[in-house]
Parts: sequence; C-alpha cells; structure tokens
Amino acid sequence: MRKQVITLAILSALGAAALAAPVTYTIDPTHTMPRFEYSHFGYSTQLSRFDKVSGKIVLDREAKTGTVDIEIDAKSVDTGYPVFTGHLQDEDFFNTEKYPTITFKSDSVKFKGDKLVAVKGNLTIKGITKPVTLKVSSFKCMPHPMVKKDACGANATTVVKRSDFNMGKYAPYVSDEVTLTIPVEAIAE
Repeated sequence: MRKQVITLAILSALGAAALAAPVTYTIDPTHTMPRFEYSHFGYSTQLSRFDKVSGKIVLDREAKTGTVDIEIDAKSVDTGYPVFTGHLQDEDFFNTEKYPTITFKSDSVKFKGDKLVAVKGNLTIKGITKPVTLKVSSFKCMPHPMVKKDACGANATTVVKRSDFNMGKYAPYVSDEVTLTIPVEAIAE
C-alpha cells in the first residue's frame, strides 16, 4: 500500500510539472500591428503603424514566468501618406537604411493572478537601447477557434521619448513623448 501511495505521489508531481511547462508562441503577423501616436503641434494626435512584425513569446502561466522577443521591420512604417512615410524613414527619424529593425527583448514578466500585466525589457531603435515597461491589458489565452491550437493575445503599451532614440527633430512642437502600442496575437508552436 505504501509503495502505491509513493508511486501515486510521484506520478502526481510529474503530472503537475508537465502542466507547468513553458509554451512557445509565434507572433501572428496578420494580427499584430505595432502603432505609435504623438501630438502634432497640439492640433491633433497622429497615429501611424508598422506593417511587418515577427517574434516569439514564451509563457509558463503556472510558474508565472516568460519571455517576449519582438522584431519590427522599421521600413514597414506606414503613416497613410507616402511622402510622410518616406520622411519618417529618413535620417532624422527611423533612418531605416542604417537601422532596418526595431527590437524589444524582455527581462521579466509580471502576473497578477492568472493575468499577464506587465513586461519589462529593452527597446532598441536606431541602435539605441533603453529600458521600458510594457503595460499589458486584455490578456487572454485560449484555444484558437480557427487554427485549432492554443493562442494568446494582449495589448501592450508604453510611452517613450523620441529624443532618447536620436529622433527628437521638431520637439517640442511635435511631441517628444510617443505612445507605443503593440496589439499582439500569438499561436502556440
């Protein structure tokens, strides 16, 4: 009887460990569209986006750990107006010829209960790396109804200063503070 209890305890522990295994998710580029907004001379809030993004998210929701690794194609910036899009790709702003990618690599994740609420890490734009905290809202993981795999999605937001990334031209008239929002969906591998 004692041997059966020990065997059952070992099997239970192995089953719990299997449940706590990290899951790797691949970012869905068709449902992940990083965008940024800023004040334009105080007249209006301008909104632009990036059309190409890739990356991986690893989450262990039981252990409340994970990593986020996102790469944004800076050349895919889209303002909705080709002349202005080209202007943002010039040296004064993203300088996409020299710095074609923007990256975010996490240092840590923070959960509140079962919900991911923040991701701390390093944002690199134009070869300059600064620490940022992405505040996470609308976090949800569930089986994806179309692809029949587990999936997670969230909105992550932070505020950065353009001047911190050598992109401060026209500040303060065009706001130095920029809100970066990353609505993300990712599918389990």
